[in-house]
Amino acid sequence: MRKQPEELYAERVKRFKDTIELKETDRVVVAPLFQFFPVFHAGYTVKDVMYDFSKAYNAAKETILEFDPDMCIGPLAYPGKALELLKYKLLKWPGHGVKDDKSYQFVEDEYMRSDDYDHFLDDPSDFMFRKYLPRVCGALEPLTMTTSAHDATWLGLFSYVAMFGQPGVINALEALTKAGQEFLAWYGSLGKFNMEMKELGYPNMVGGFAFAPFDVIGDTMRGTTGIMLDMYRQPDKLLKAIEKVTPWTIETAINSAKAAGNPVVMFALHKGADGFLSPEQYETFYWPSLKKVMLALIDEGLVPFIYSEGEYTTRLELLADVPKGKVIYHFERVDIYKAKEILGGIACLTGNVPNNLLYTGTPEDVKDYCRELIDVWGKGGGFILDAAAVIDEAKAENIKAMIDFTKEYGVYK
Repeated sequence: MRKQPEELYAERVKRFKDTIELKETDRVVVAPLFQFFPVFHAGYTVKDVMYDFSKAYNAAKETILEFDPDMCIGPLAYPGKALELLKYKLLKWPGHGVKDDKSYQFVEDEYMRSDDYDHFLDDPSDFMFRKYLPRVCGALEPLTMTTSAHDATWLGLFSYVAMFGQPGVINALEALTKAGQEFLAWYGSLGKFNMEMKELGYPNMVGGFAFAPFDVIGDTMRGTTGIMLDMYRQPDKLLKAIEKVTPWTIETAINSAKAAGNPVVMFALHKGADGFLSPEQYETFYWPSLKKVMLALIDEGLVPFIYSEGEYTTRLELLADVPKGKVIYHFERVDIYKAKEILGGIACLTGNVPNNLLYTGTPEDVKDYCRELIDVWGKGGGFILDAAAVIDEAKAENIKAMIDFTKEYGVYK
């Protein structure tokens, strides 16, 4: 008889949990992380789903029901109207720098200048409110006209509060309020999606999101050029800034996972790849703070899902220095045999099916690649089959081949 959704949900959760804990289950978990593939598959554009939550919702739901993976993830389309209201500068999105059918693009810049370190380290909240936010959100530029909250003592409070009556500051706060309402509606749609998927038998694979502390500084504040120069010109201040944001990262990750009721916290690693940092730089600037965050989450009963991007073979020895059966490591490009040799029996492995293969290959090509991955990474348990990166463009028949073949071939004897 056909299993009921609640039975399937419990079965999938157990299979996923046991796989993370490196137990050999009934079969390999297959959980491709979709980004805009559901959108294109449903016949929408990226612009459609960024400005209509229902379209993003329906596209994601239809894709999950059609292809039947073990786990799902909510629609990954940011709310375009909220970004417009903020005049957000960290992204280009359809209608704002890219075509309607293209993914948003990240825009790096030195939103924190090289001489801002002292301000940031001395009073980070003041720096974020009066300098950083106005630089990344055009609508919030008038906040630069305010003074530090340190001035808000006794009679100083009157002049401090008076600044918020200025027309420009009023406009900034109104934009912030309207954007906040849009984000609340977006989060409400995501929550509704997760609940419906649960009722249909599909667990959400990810509960919270975070970044490596180095990437917090490098991606969104200093930019790649800035942080690379800082490693040579002012390494001590960079290390202090990384130390400053590390507890923020821990707090944000814990809060987001607990709010979602899901212990898995996904970290997209951007600047830790082999081609970005030398081994010495990685060990000095990147790994210590990332490891500290991971261990703090593990102590809270959470599961770090380390989603590396780029080549990561030279980092494997360091990645092995974590508690066994507590971490998921995703790899885009890596020596799969060396990864299994070093991390097998320590952490759950996932990823690596090339996205270009899913877009240009045949179902047989996809099956052949998945077969080798299952034979190597699936041996003894602790493997979740996924693409090398979040999936935008792919042939539907190749997605079906990846999922169906894994369910058929990835059975433990």
